[in-house]
Amino acid sequence: MQQNAPLTEGVYYILLALYEPRHGYGIMQLVESLSNGRVQLGPGTLYGAIKSLVTKRWIVPYEEDGRKKEYVITALGKEVVEEEVRRLKELYMNGQNILNQEGPL
Repeated sequence: MQQNAPLTEGVYYILLALYEPRHGYGIMQLVESLSNGRVQLGPGTLYGAIKSLVTKRWIVPYEEDGRKKEYVITALGKEVVEEEVRRLKELYMNGQNILNQEGPL
């Protein structure tokens, strides 16, 4: 699957969080934990992203428990994450290769 644009950090972490079914607050907590507090999603940002990800079919509603609606990543969403990880690895390796070169560029 060829991506048109890189994922934002928030979307990337939301997708990672949804490899197991989670509701909104659980997603926010895991994203903050995975990013060591660097990425903190507010409710507006999270639910806007969720709506977009459902529209793209990268996630789907999983189960409703009263007011708490859970979501889970789809096979298509997993493909998107895998492509993003490949892209990030390429960025990292290119940076390491340049930094490890000896002498002036």
